[in-house]
Amino acid sequence: MMSLEFLVASGIGVVTATGIYLILRGRTWPVVLGLSLLGYAVNVFIFAMGRLWQDAAPILSAGGRMADPLPQALVLTAIVIGFATTGFVIELALRSRHETGSDHVDGQKPIAVEKILDGA
Repeated sequence: MMSLEFLVASGIGVVTATGIYLILRGRTWPVVLGLSLLGYAVNVFIFAMGRLWQDAAPILSAGGRMADPLPQALVLTAIVIGFATTGFVIELALRSRHETGSDHVDGQKPIAVEKILDGA
């Protein structure tokens, strides 16, 4: 039987792996998506660090368990900062595309395979 912790940890791992794969691509748009996915994975990780409570009150009550509000506040702040950072990175990618005429990360168009094989 699968536990909630294993499911969340697996989800974080898959999202992190996908983000890293996209960051290693050669074009700017997959890099932006990869950075966003890594941000989402970190947010879920921080949220899960506050323990995954079931039937716990989100605010202080007279008795019983209470969920930790600090990871929730950190994730909420990180979401806002992540949106601003994503907007900034998209603007940088668009500016780079305009300046270089290419959407490759290094600003150069890829060399054709035939030129490499011919030695030209």
